[in-house]
Parts: sequence; C-alpha cells; structure tokens
Amino acid sequence: MSALRLLVRALRDPESLGAPDWQALITAARAEQLLGSLAFRLESRRVPARVAQILAAARRDADHRRTRALWEAEMARRALAPLGIPVILLKGTAFHAANLEAARGRSVGDLDILVPRESIAAAEEALIGAGWERVKPADGYDDLYYRRWMHELPPLIHRERDRMIDVHHTILPPTARPTPDAAALVADSVALASGLRVLCPADMVIHAAAHLFADGDLAGGLRNLWDIDRLLRQFDSPGFRAVLAERAGRHQLRGAVAHALRLAARLYGSPVDPNLAGRWRPSDRLFEARLLARNGWGQARRPLLRFAFYVRSHWLRMPPLMLARHLWVKATR
Repeated sequence: MSALRLLVRALRDPESLGAPDWQALITAARAEQLLGSLAFRLESRRVPARVAQILAAARRDADHRRTRALWEAEMARRALAPLGIPVILLKGTAFHAANLEAARGRSVGDLDILVPRESIAAAEEALIGAGWERVKPADGYDDLYYRRWMHELPPLIHRERDRMIDVHHTILPPTARPTPDAAALVADSVALASGLRVLCPADMVIHAAAHLFADGDLAGGLRNLWDIDRLLRQFDSPGFRAVLAERAGRHQLRGAVAHALRLAARLYGSPVDPNLAGRWRPSDRLFEARLLARNGWGQARRPLLRFAFYVRSHWLRMPPLMLARHLWVKATR
C-alpha cells in the first residue's frame, strides 16, 4: 500500500490500521499538512511510544496554530469594524472559529477572508492602516494582475506579527468559466458570537470543491477532500443535500461539487448525494492518481502528471489568449 493510501485509510478508519509503516504514514501526513488531523484521529488508539510523542506534539502544534489563527482573525475584525465591513472567514480559520468538526487538527496558514466587492478598496486601506503591508510592488505586473484578473487583493503581511492575509471579493477569478454568486456568499453567511462571519455550510463545501477542481492544481488535495468529508459528515441530511445542490447550481459549480463528492466518497467513504455526485468516471482516475502522487518519503511523484494539472489550473483561470500572454510575461521575467 502506498504511503498516501495508508494515510487515507488511517483518516477514514483508524481502527483498521493494524501495524502500519509508521514512518511512511507520519511523513505522508506531514507532507500533505494532515499530521494534526491524523493525530486527533489516532488520539484514542494505542501506538508505539515514539509515535505517541510525535502525535502529541502535533496536537499541541495544532492547538497553537488555532490560537494564532483566531487571534489574527480578531485583529482583522477590529481593523474593519469601524467601517462596518463584514469579515467572512474562509477555509481553516472559519472551521476553527465556528468550532466545526473539520477544525480538529486542521492546519492553518494564511488568514483568508471574504468582503463585499464594493468594500475591497476600503478594506485594503484599513488593513494597511492597522499594520499590514503589501507583499507585491505596487507598480509591478503581479500587483496589476491581482487587481485586474484575480478574485482577491495582492497578499498583505503584518509588519509585526509576520502573518499573511488574503482578502477575497469572490471565490474564483472573474476570468474563470464559472461565475459564483458573490453577493449570495456574503448575504447568506452566518454570524458568529465573536462578530466574525463564516460561509453557510453548503457554501463551505462548494468553496472547497471550487478551490480543488475549478481553480487549483490539486496541490493539498487530500486535505481539501478531508475538509469536505468532515463537513459532509457533520451537516449531511436530506435538507442539506437539497440546499447543496441548489447552491452549487447558483454558483455555477455543480460539476466541481460533483467531482469532489465522487472522490471524497471513494477515498474517505463520505456520505454523498448520488444524484448530485453522479457516477464514477474513467477520467476520475487521473484526479485520484494526482491526489496520491507522493512516495513513502513524502516526495512528489509523477512529475508529468503534476505538470499537466498545473497547466490545467491556469487553463481554467484564463481564456487562451490571456493565458498565453500571462505565461509569456512570467517566462520572460
């Protein structure tokens, strides 16, 4: 069994592990940023002493990352509150802030937030006034590319805390084929007691699916699918399935959601709506192979397949002529 298949099995059914290759399992989990999630899944299982120490350290690290992520979210809320701009948390920070099952052990890197499109300039100005700084030169190509064609501002970093924030106004680039309903994402977001907000549960699943299949190159895909699995298991019901199908259609992302459901069900045994997921397709095997393209040392495998998905991710983001120009500019620089 490959290291990543072993990781998938450990997350899906920890009691079925037997006596695994612990080095391969831990290395794979660390490479896929799933070590914290694995540590919590194995919390009640007896493991070798050295493995127990590593997993305990991973749980402590996950708790520390959670604290840092929530503090950074609070700092963003304080910066934008005087303007009345809602701060809608995305991805891992949202899971932690809402105390969702998907948060257990979930690693968090940058802070990702969503604000209304009409508030994006004011939000940037307020954040800069609160200590964040631009990473990209204000007069450079990358800065212009973000502002003209992307679904988020150029990244900002806090000059004292050294923490990045990505400020989104929607969940896919405007040049991408699907056009999610950004106003609906904001309007139907859920308020938390902290004053922060998160996407509604169906939109959380749709965002994860969009990031994986309608925008990205599947890097970190096993973690994204694990997010989807945890969300589905927490919220699954006939009513939720109906809302998920309706929202996926509204955001023009039924295909990406169906793809995510099929792979989540295949790898993690996630509960899915068969009418929305559809039947397993031969092409799905390529996506599965890309998700599992790592060896027992945590090193990337199948470079041609990875490159093909990298090209695909750019193809999905931009029309052909725009893509050709963008790649030419990047290559000549």
